[in-house]
Amino acid sequence: MGCSKRSESAILLGFLLLIFAESVVGRFVVEKNSLRVTSPDSIKGTHDSAIGNFGIPQYGGSMAGTVMYPKENRKGCKDFDDFGISFKSKPGALPFFVLVDRGDCFFALKVWNAQNAGAAAVLVADNMEEALITMDSPEEDHASLKYIANITIPSALIDKSFGESLKKAISGGDMVNVNLDWREAVPHPDDRVEYELWTNSNDECGVKCDMLMEFVRDFKGAAQILEKGGYTQFTPHYITWYCPQAFTISKQCKSQCINHGRYCAPDPEQDFSSGYEGKDVVLENLRQLCVFIVANETKKPWVWWDYVTDFQIGCPMKEKKYNKECANSVIESLGLDLKKIEKCMGDPNADSDNPVLKEEQNAQIGKGSRGDVTILPTLVVNSRQYRGKLEKAAVLKAICSGFEETTEPSVCLSGDVETNECLDNNGGCWQEKTANITACKDTFRGRVCVCPVVNGVRFKGDGYRSCTGMQFSYMHCRFSL
Repeated sequence: MGCSKRSESAILLGFLLLIFAESVVGRFVVEKNSLRVTSPDSIKGTHDSAIGNFGIPQYGGSMAGTVMYPKENRKGCKDFDDFGISFKSKPGALPFFVLVDRGDCFFALKVWNAQNAGAAAVLVADNMEEALITMDSPEEDHASLKYIANITIPSALIDKSFGESLKKAISGGDMVNVNLDWREAVPHPDDRVEYELWTNSNDECGVKCDMLMEFVRDFKGAAQILEKGGYTQFTPHYITWYCPQAFTISKQCKSQCINHGRYCAPDPEQDFSSGYEGKDVVLENLRQLCVFIVANETKKPWVWWDYVTDFQIGCPMKEKKYNKECANSVIESLGLDLKKIEKCMGDPNADSDNPVLKEEQNAQIGKGSRGDVTILPTLVVNSRQYRGKLEKAAVLKAICSGFEETTEPSVCLSGDVETNECLDNNGGCWQEKTANITACKDTFRGRVCVCPVVNGVRFKGDGYRSCTGMQFSYMHCRFSL
């Protein structure tokens, strides 16, 4: 038994080394947002901060607050209640952003403790001079995953020198006000957003898998509205890696890989003697890719969302239904061409490359502004990796922030994300009440004042004080009758 476990560990270590080696060839990109100090004057200015990979960043928006640096529990590793510390702001006051020091415990635990004490956001000051890194949740610590799912506030890492400046100002009695800005965290060049979800069909990998499955089910409706309307171009992706040549004939590689060690996935139960094998996951991942490819050929790429949600519900591992027969029944129920999907999948026993999976492995390496994909699940919006919790409203905000201003589809102005500033005093824009004409236009990022187009004629003006058009006098009389 001990020897068997050691060999399993060796092969798994080999896989991890391969992933690391590929990351060196590519690069991991740290996604940033802007942090602007508005007071005091001595440290006023704009700084970069690295968005944490948990919680809910306010993509497309901004957030103002006052920085607090606790006198005790400065690393945030313990419950602040134990020290009688609260970060709940009083009515009418700015919310509190808690500054904590890096070290001694997981980033996520610091944020969780601050959230429980009433913080609106958390800034973690680095304890060494280095380039900014992305704060992530520890995969090996199952206890932390239970509370990571409930972190709802944003967090960011700041560099050591900037952290020291904030601490010095606070200790000197200054009120430090800052603005966290995510409006440019996702590029928004045009009226279509391209996004990718790097996912996995394995439903038995713990809390993260449960969160992913829940997100796919919850987001399906919004995703299909966006796709059917032509507002987005969505592409699913799946991570695989290959087995080192020296191990391709080992029991572990044979159970975890297809195509003679070229495409592998971890054993779902991490037990090579029973249950499902890694190659079962690779095959279902490949099947889901081919479902998307075939559905896309019929101009209905959104059917992928139907397949993966129906497969999750009808073919789970725990019910021993995670297999080809169950998958085929779902495919047929959706009216997809089963033969085309099987042809797309190819022969898993062939000692040759699979074109679909080979392309997926190439896509894992970062290109342009997008870094390597090394974390599952990962969402990429307009070539920028989303950081934060995969949750419907949060992801919809990130996608909607990728549209060029004023081109957002109506789903972006739904109750989940809408803040219609035109409802309050017409947003401060020009308005002709009699004719019911306004320059106020609600957008995902807030209102803009733009003179309207009426009967094909664009009114001219600044949108705030005046808007005039050739037909206005006539229309005013007509609407007044």
